[in-house]
Amino acid sequence: MPDATSLDGQPASPLSGRCQCDAVRFRISGRLGAVVYCHCSQCRRANGTAFAANANVARSNIKFESGLASVREYESSPGKFRAFCGHCGSPVYSRTAGDDATLRIRLGLLDQDPGRRSLAHCFVASKAPWFEIADALPQFPQGPPARKP
Repeated sequence: MPDATSLDGQPASPLSGRCQCDAVRFRISGRLGAVVYCHCSQCRRANGTAFAANANVARSNIKFESGLASVREYESSPGKFRAFCGHCGSPVYSRTAGDDATLRIRLGLLDQDPGRRSLAHCFVASKAPWFEIADALPQFPQGPPARKP
């Protein structure tokens, strides 16, 4: 899938984010990865909503300003870790074992408009039956197709 562009053609940076109780605070510099709406059952349950809005960020581009010691990780499936604030339960990021360079940030924690819009709905084969996707974004039954090198 091609990269989404920011609204003004430039990366929306720096960005700040925080959990509900303000214990976990972070700042993102650099470019966010593609934004996707994930409808998998794990994202739905982790966020308590019909889907999660996520974007990859290079770990080198995120700095936790406070609360990193409060972040708890849960291995939701083999090799997939979901991180949340240990005080308020806000989902913060997910990560995959073996990919130490990337975190998948939950966009609902951002204080600013990230300047990017979703490219697609993923894992719609397991979407909430009560939610109707009403936009024209591409829909993938599982994850997005692999990018060509």
